[in-house]
Amino acid sequence: MSFFHTFRISGSALTAERLRMDTIANNLANVNTTRTEAGGPYRRQMPVFATRTEARPNAHGFRGAGVRVIGIYEDPTPGRLVYEPEHPDADENGYVHYPNVNVVTEMVDMISATRAYEANINVINSARNMALKALEIGRG
Repeated sequence: MSFFHTFRISGSALTAERLRMDTIANNLANVNTTRTEAGGPYRRQMPVFATRTEARPNAHGFRGAGVRVIGIYEDPTPGRLVYEPEHPDADENGYVHYPNVNVVTEMVDMISATRAYEANINVINSARNMALKALEIGRG
């Protein structure tokens, strides 16, 4: 496996984790959005990832090629109901349907995405250092 293959794998992970962070930011921005174009409250969004594989394994039987995004799906869990009869989006019983976004869950997901991003940066830096050392060996 070449160093460039390692860069492509980690690069795909960086792209996926950046999308995950963007999705988390969007969820947090809409934590109190009670009205959307589709009608009803905002629905929490979740990116779904899958393994990206090579068509043929390499000489060592390795087929991994990183990660790919399958799509961004809405979380089906119900949102919060809050009794606020004066709210413009209150139903006939005075309840407002709020999004199913939990700030604590989003913060934990954000920490996880940040750590995964940092880990892949470390992989790229390590692969780069290995390539530079290999070039130094070739000069000696």
